[in-house]
Amino acid sequence: MAQIPNLDNAALNLTALREQSQKELLSIIKSIRGKKCLVIDPKLAGTLSLILQTSALKEYGTELRILSADPLQTECPKVVYLVRSQLNFMKFVANQIKNDESKGLQREYHLYFVPRRIVACEKILEEEKVHQKLTIGEYPLYLVPLDEDVLSLELDYSLQECLIEGDTSSVWHVAKAIHKLEFAFGVIPNIRAKGVASTKAAELLNHMQLEDPVSMDNMGIPEIDTVILLDREVDMVTPMCSQLTYEGLLDEMLEIHNGSVEVDASIMGAQQDGKKVKVPLNSSDKLYKEIRDLNLHVVVQVVRQKATSIQQDYAEVKSTNTQSVSELKDFVKRLHSLPEIARHVNLAQHLQSFAAKPAFHARVEIEQIILEAQTYETCYEYIEEIIQKQEPIETVLRLLVLFSLTNGGLPKKNFDYLRREILHSYGFEHMPLLYNLEKAGLVKRQESRTNWPVISRALQLIVDIKDPEKY
Repeated sequence: MAQIPNLDNAALNLTALREQSQKELLSIIKSIRGKKCLVIDPKLAGTLSLILQTSALKEYGTELRILSADPLQTECPKVVYLVRSQLNFMKFVANQIKNDESKGLQREYHLYFVPRRIVACEKILEEEKVHQKLTIGEYPLYLVPLDEDVLSLELDYSLQECLIEGDTSSVWHVAKAIHKLEFAFGVIPNIRAKGVASTKAAELLNHMQLEDPVSMDNMGIPEIDTVILLDREVDMVTPMCSQLTYEGLLDEMLEIHNGSVEVDASIMGAQQDGKKVKVPLNSSDKLYKEIRDLNLHVVVQVVRQKATSIQQDYAEVKSTNTQSVSELKDFVKRLHSLPEIARHVNLAQHLQSFAAKPAFHARVEIEQIILEAQTYETCYEYIEEIIQKQEPIETVLRLLVLFSLTNGGLPKKNFDYLRREILHSYGFEHMPLLYNLEKAGLVKRQESRTNWPVISRALQLIVDIKDPEKY
């Protein structure tokens, strides 16, 4: 199955949006004549795989390399850097150019920022004395279709930048991405925002609409009626809880990147120990579309039922000769779903090996107790215990943040004690991490009573996890 998702069933014409991104990238490649080496930053390489096949780039005499701190290995006379606007990447680019110069290599260098150039990055290039050697441009990739109903800005660090570093440039990117959608689908008449950052994005969008208005002459009725912008800060509880749907567990256990997971070939039933395979996960897979939001226990039942049904049909076809041609045709069509069924049987079986462990069940149960905000001491002692056992620090911190959020913080004595225990168990190099969690308000000292119990009951936020059909 191709990694590029099929967008034919999307509510909007996302295929046209993707094709526009393809054209813009190929236009950059075509504008630089001759043999060239395209150097892409690691994260962007995965993102571009959702836009076009790498074979399309090779047709224009393009070698592909991944940007790193190491010297660039290529014989091409022209080098094209395609990187996100991150300061560390500027150091890599500068060092590679300097390394070429030290070897007496004369090359033509181009640098395209994704999605836009920023002054801080160019300042580093000037300090490294390579700015004048580069032809600089932009590749305005703001939105990437991950699936027929999902567009991503791929801003991995936006929350950290806004809450910790005070850098709100990602808010501008959100507004710009929505404005770009308006050029494709018409001006959006209703914008709703909840949260400081979302309100700012709505204001920026309003300014963009005035400065660069969308021509409505050929648009007709807008295809998007309403956009709802929500700050992540509106709900920091949900991402701290363990994911319990099939797709959620795949992400939790295997990490979904660019619409796929990378697993050992042996997990997928191949006799190739040590080899990794990528498994696409999007709505092009009809079975995945059906089961992605179901509880793992229910997924196993659904997949087993489909496999049993095909097995029974096969036995019937084999034992009798009374089927009509149309019945046989339907049976053959159902056989085409066998690879999908086998794929998800293998993945579900692998997930069960994790989800069946007592530690996983204990973690889910303590999360439920924390969310119900009834037995403070039980939760506190559990967190203290897993710190002493040196369980993964991510597990510890997620529970600690969840505990703090639902209790309006921790009493000063407990706050100081748990922080001290974490540093003793995991090392003092985690001190900046704890400081940043406090700065973001995720782990804090208790200053007043929490309103979490009232909110959770009023909005019915707590689901009974004893019923697997509900989560």
